Amino acid sequence: MANMTAKYLGDLRVECTHIASGATIITDAPVDNCGKGEAFSPTDLCTTSLAACSVTIMGIYAQKHGIDISGTEISITKVMSADPRRIGKMELVFDMPDRDYTDRQKAAIENCAHTCPVHLSLHPDVEQVFIFNWKR
Repeated sequence: MANMTAKYLGDLRVECTHIASGATIITDAPVDNCGKGEAFSPTDLCTTSLAACSVTIMGIYAQKHGIDISGTEISITKVMSADPRRIGKMELVFDMPDRDYTDRQKAAIENCAHTCPVHLSLHPDVEQVFIFNWKR
């Protein structure tokens, strides 16, 4: 049974629906690939999924160990490659909240980013860079 659906709306736009919740996302082709760039492109969603998945796994670890990472912000950069056109590099910069994390907690939280399902599902040719900015 399907978990999601996608419907081509025309004009290089797709409406994606999460069946269980009814939530929808519209994608648009990027300007550099014949689109209007008025919404996330599919490759934008892929890169954003890596960020969301990483911080979710970090959050699960933090929750289980009584650590607060709420307020973590992530800057996401996607670099496309040509021949074939694909995502060549994903860079995630995690700005961690200003809290007293121990070195052990920092190492464990950073490791979580590298164990998320999206990270592990991407082809090894896609460079994935994780940068953590700890305030203390």
